[in-house]
Amino acid sequence: MPVPARAGTLAAVDLGATSGRVILGRFGGREGLRLHHVARFPNDPVRTPDGLHWNLLELYRQVLAGLAAAERDAPGEIEGVGIDSWAVDYGLLAGGRLLGVPYHYRDERRAAGVERVHARVDAAALYQRNGLQHLPFNTLFQLATEGPLLGLADRMLLVPDLLAHWLTGAEVAERTNASTTGLLDARTGEWDVELAALLGLPAGILPGLVDPGTALGPLTGEAAALVGRPLEVGAVGSHDTASAVVAVPATDRDVAYVSCGTWGLVGLELDAPVLADEARRAGFTNEGGVDGRTRFLHNVMGLWLLSESIRTWERDATAAQRSSTLAQLLAEAAHVTTPVAVLDVDDPRFLAPGDMPARIAAWCAEHDQPVPATRGELVRSIVESLAQAFADAVATAARLAGRRVSTIHVVGGGAQNTLLCQATADRSGLPVVAGPVEATAIGNLLVQARARGLVDGGLEDLRGIVAAAFTPVRYEPRRG
Repeated sequence: MPVPARAGTLAAVDLGATSGRVILGRFGGREGLRLHHVARFPNDPVRTPDGLHWNLLELYRQVLAGLAAAERDAPGEIEGVGIDSWAVDYGLLAGGRLLGVPYHYRDERRAAGVERVHARVDAAALYQRNGLQHLPFNTLFQLATEGPLLGLADRMLLVPDLLAHWLTGAEVAERTNASTTGLLDARTGEWDVELAALLGLPAGILPGLVDPGTALGPLTGEAAALVGRPLEVGAVGSHDTASAVVAVPATDRDVAYVSCGTWGLVGLELDAPVLADEARRAGFTNEGGVDGRTRFLHNVMGLWLLSESIRTWERDATAAQRSSTLAQLLAEAAHVTTPVAVLDVDDPRFLAPGDMPARIAAWCAEHDQPVPATRGELVRSIVESLAQAFADAVATAARLAGRRVSTIHVVGGGAQNTLLCQATADRSGLPVVAGPVEATAIGNLLVQARARGLVDGGLEDLRGIVAAAFTPVRYEPRRG
């Protein structure tokens, strides 16, 4: 059984699209790795007259408070901190000062950016350069909407890099997250300054690239004072999916993964990108992974469909109706015996915040599918639709990459959804192995641990530590 090289304690700051957390990881002992949740806080966007924004200042405050709590919990023990978050969103800076509040990737302005970019470089040519699935909120499309503000900026920092900058002063771009911008060359892993010029984007705003494991420096100034001491910050796979894939507890290569949370990221880990036009037309992306691996995957809308439906019901319901929990809704869904609609979960109408049940009902009516009559039927429809999308994406990824897949590993919050995991096994005809739930934080901690000498080896060795420390749940496909 793989064991840590030495004992030590690290902190992971893990920021998702709906919540953030600070988690301590203790390496050593019989378990190998133990997690301790120190802080959890909401990540609620804010709508102003000019659009939908991230409340990044509040997130920064919560990160500092969480790190201060971690230091109180393990005084003098924490050897390092790593930050991961969702991808594509950024802040523009001039002279170290933030120019405006960063936009949320679900903001409606994205359509104009797509039109402006494709007027200069068409979708097929763009894919040959960056290897990214067309998503209307990719960073280069957002940058194309910035207008005069872009001319004022001297730096663009993605969200985890911006937070690290406020903590340490470093101005860098971690490579796995930079790969989601659309401005990184899929073959070389370097900034495509020629593409930036073709699009009229100033290449000078792009910071120097660093790999996961790079030391960024200690907390400085007020940050160090608030936390209690100048903790060392290091780069990790700062795109949360890159960190989550590190923690997939499989030491062989014939597995597919589903990193399931707000989004469902479904794919394979490869040694090189797949840039065939068939992959582009199938909606597959080539993003950077830790240790130079490629995450060949398809973005599925994910549990956003469920969480946004629940938000609608809570907003519109009476106090008595609001008492239903997610567990109760899933239990209702499990007992549904009538046929339910299998949605195209990637339909663009499902992307923006709003009345998701009404949109789903409208989609069903337009496509001659059964309109959900109860909340249980709607939840079951979402679950079955996601499971089918996951199964289809795994099969397509395997075909495009010429790989055999024997097992699907589900990590992240979706690993707790037994109905979804079983449905994915049934619809794919493959065993599903679910867990760990905190895969992103674990991957964050493992990359830090290797950089600091707490653990040794390559990705398969790191995954062996995960497999030994966390017991997954296995779902076999049911026939018929």
